[in-house]
Amino acid sequence: MSVVTIGLSHHTAPVALRERFAFAEEAVPAALAKIRASGIAEEAVILSTCNRVEIYAATNGDARQCLPALKNFLLEHHNFRDALQGELYQLGEPQSIEHLFKVASGLDSMVLGETEILGQLKKAYDVALQNGSTGGRLNKAFQRAFNVAKHIRTETNIQRGSVSVASVAVEMAEKIFDTLNHRRVIVIGAGETSEKTARALLSRGAHSVIVSNRSHERAVALAAELGGQAVHFDEWPREFASIDIIVSSTAAPHFVLDRKRLEPLLPLRGHRPLLLIDIAVPRDIDPEVNLLENVYLYNIDDLQAIADDYLQQRKGEIARCENIIREKAKGLLQPSRMNAIGGNGLAFGNE
Repeated sequence: MSVVTIGLSHHTAPVALRERFAFAEEAVPAALAKIRASGIAEEAVILSTCNRVEIYAATNGDARQCLPALKNFLLEHHNFRDALQGELYQLGEPQSIEHLFKVASGLDSMVLGETEILGQLKKAYDVALQNGSTGGRLNKAFQRAFNVAKHIRTETNIQRGSVSVASVAVEMAEKIFDTLNHRRVIVIGAGETSEKTARALLSRGAHSVIVSNRSHERAVALAAELGGQAVHFDEWPREFASIDIIVSSTAAPHFVLDRKRLEPLLPLRGHRPLLLIDIAVPRDIDPEVNLLENVYLYNIDDLQAIADDYLQQRKGEIARCENIIREKAKGLLQPSRMNAIGGNGLAFGNE
């Protein structure tokens, strides 16, 4: 049984395309079941984050047949009929295993060495495990990936310094405002990334945080943890006049803030700048709001500029980490497995 990977990420596709392939959290179990029931693969894990959508699958059949079937599944599931121009990558062993290890270790992330992806990968694996979509092959591969990530975190300096999406978002805020002191923040969506961003803003001097979420109970709980206040999801615009920064990260399938809704609210602010940080995929905020005066919108792809600075600082550690990953991947793949796939493995590239 061999492991294959198919997907697209911030390396190959802009957010406008990635959001079209994103899986809603509640849709993942059914999608996993369909992959297995249709005979595409015996085991599968779906990873869907703001920066990537990937399917890891284990098959007893020919990987060269499994990968095209997974591609068709992705296109049909998302009703995608446009032509792709190299955004989709397809990998067989050993490249698929090495890729999994790199993702787990933060080596394939927008912010090199970030740690959030490991938690997201563990959650994706647990969903598949709880729904009976993994077996011996993927269980072993993912458990080894988690061990490799731990090894790299403790044995190298790849994660030294500020390495999370939240911290990069905060640094972007500090480029807009001279200081975050006395700035008021509203967080729309009370998920993990929102929470981390809010905590990072507070740690840099933000005055207070307002939390708004479709589940008001969750908003109340998070606001209590942050020493802020909660407002009902449909009532957050009432706080608009006093807000300096909006961080949005909901699971809504459509824009929660667009130009038509925002423009009438701007006179309430005078000429104070407004920073919008959209870290959701699909995006929460209509890109057209960036055309409004004194409004600064940044989405998940815009964080790349600051992430590139971190990349320069960590380049010296990349080769060391990649050597570790190659050795760990060889250890996972039995010699017979390597021989069975021709020694050099399968690397199908992008389509």
